[in-house]
Amino acid sequence: MNTIKSLVLGSAAVLVAMSGAQAADLPIKAKAVEYVKVCSLYGAGFYYIPGTDTCIKLGGYVRAETSFASNGQYNNAVNGSAGANNRLSNYYYSRARQDLNIDTRTATEYGVVRTYADLTFTWTTGNTAGSAPSAYTGDGVAGGSLGVYYAFIQFAGFTMGKAVSQFDTPWTNYPGNNFDGLWGGGGTVTGVNQFTYTADFGSGITAAISAQDATGYYQTNIWNTAGITGAGIIGGAYGTASYGGNVAPDIVGMVRVDQAWGLFQASFAAHDNHTAYYGATEVTGHPADKWGWAAQLALSIKNIPTGPGDTINIQGVYTNGASRYNAQSLVPTSYAMYGGSSTAGVYGTLGFAGLADSVYTTGGDQQLTTTYGFRGAYTHNWSPSWNSAIYGSWAAVSYNNTAKGLICGSAAMAGLAGAGFTCNPDFNISSLGVITRWTPVKNLTFSADVAWTNLDQKYSGNIAYPGSATVAKPAGVTYQLKDQNSVSLLLRAQRNF
Repeated sequence: MNTIKSLVLGSAAVLVAMSGAQAADLPIKAKAVEYVKVCSLYGAGFYYIPGTDTCIKLGGYVRAETSFASNGQYNNAVNGSAGANNRLSNYYYSRARQDLNIDTRTATEYGVVRTYADLTFTWTTGNTAGSAPSAYTGDGVAGGSLGVYYAFIQFAGFTMGKAVSQFDTPWTNYPGNNFDGLWGGGGTVTGVNQFTYTADFGSGITAAISAQDATGYYQTNIWNTAGITGAGIIGGAYGTASYGGNVAPDIVGMVRVDQAWGLFQASFAAHDNHTAYYGATEVTGHPADKWGWAAQLALSIKNIPTGPGDTINIQGVYTNGASRYNAQSLVPTSYAMYGGSSTAGVYGTLGFAGLADSVYTTGGDQQLTTTYGFRGAYTHNWSPSWNSAIYGSWAAVSYNNTAKGLICGSAAMAGLAGAGFTCNPDFNISSLGVITRWTPVKNLTFSADVAWTNLDQKYSGNIAYPGSATVAKPAGVTYQLKDQNSVSLLLRAQRNF
């Protein structure tokens, strides 16, 4: 009996030892690690960066679009090979774009520190210039271009870096449209370098003061008319390009009132016109700098009686020596639009115009250019997935009498003059369009945008055309100067994320 008891106890001991050994060999289940944690401080889509108290949100879109009878930048066919209206003109352009934006925010004892970057990768159809031989310019096979739209830091009311200008309205260039060619107000949809302080007074009232880099975004042209040529005139250039270095930022002020009914905004900008020399070297001298300015008023009315979410956006602007605040950064500053003619002895019709902040001649002072205009749109929601907008703009460009004398009194202009010719470089530019959007599922939108542009140029009569190799137009023929029109269609598919 004792023997059997000993065997049972011994066997039990062995089993207990074996089970203990097996338990020691089994992996211990680790506590779950939360690698990505939702950050609810700044709205939907933010997550904490692991191991930090910084929240990040990634977003962007993929866009595919085709435009017909445009100029490749989604304006109408108003210059270059597009405006030539011949075999060098593209019937259509296509573009594919990937946009990525990165938004980070960190709460500190001084308030939220925010950084924001918006980067684009784009491929766009190019243009053909000249004939026998011709040359293609634009994105190549497997090529494309990188765009840095925004890259800024915000801290304690300050904005530092590349962001939308404080002069702009919240809708920038687009009161209701996709079309890029509206005049009538400022617009830096791709951002401008700036140092800005914004004060929030509560109740929807904010004000900002900003110093922004005018280079690229807020310069049109400065022309020295001593270098004017016939070939330049017919392309919308009235002299030699004569910008000096960038010596002073544009100073911008803005006041905005945001309410449930919409918003009201008043903006002002001061712009320094700083030229190069009269001639090729320092000893030739230069004109004194002249400051230009721009003022803009904007109004948005939301939820108007025509339907839920319906909106009216409108703005008006006046400039003197600061014309980019009317001709936003995506519109052309030169126009050369060709048409046919059935008049005997006339080869065709032509409308040309050019825009500058100022003009001068050797030994003279700068003459600042005056512009004014407006743009706006009405958007109606037919249903949660369908909406349409009708939009338009109108602007006028006026050179003073001294500037007109420099341009019209030049030998180059006299060399062009034909039967009944009268010279006046002033012009009006207007656009009207309609867009319809369909959003079948959230964040996927298809749209069709039709836009008409009219160039109301103030020249009249005939000119002896000097020829233009880049658009394959012959010399020694007669063109009649007439207003010109262009109509384009933009089809777009866009998926936001």
